[in-house]
Amino acid sequence: MSRERLARQQAELLRALLADGPAPEGFDATRLRVEANVLRRKHGRVLAYQRPELAEALGERFGPLFTEFNAGRPKRDTERSGEYADEFVTWLVAGGHLPKRRRGWLTRIWRR
Repeated sequence: MSRERLARQQAELLRALLADGPAPEGFDATRLRVEANVLRRKHGRVLAYQRPELAEALGERFGPLFTEFNAGRPKRDTERSGEYADEFVTWLVAGGHLPKRRRGWLTRIWRR
């Protein structure tokens, strides 16, 4: 198998797992959806770990809001977690789930 073909197949798999792309040839679409959901929940846990102030500020709303955000804007395969967290915070503010940036606790959430 050529490197180019392998790279193409890996990119197709990442699109299926991270960006709701179609299942690559030879993969079970149902199983890929299960794995994609697991990865999305993991991204949410990583984000909550990286930004504990954010998770604390949202409380029980964190999980459902992250799920909603992630459904409309899945994490890209080349994207760093911090960048993705920043976009989540921007989305939360735009949606009225968090107040606009100001000094104090929210500044810590916006730390990047």
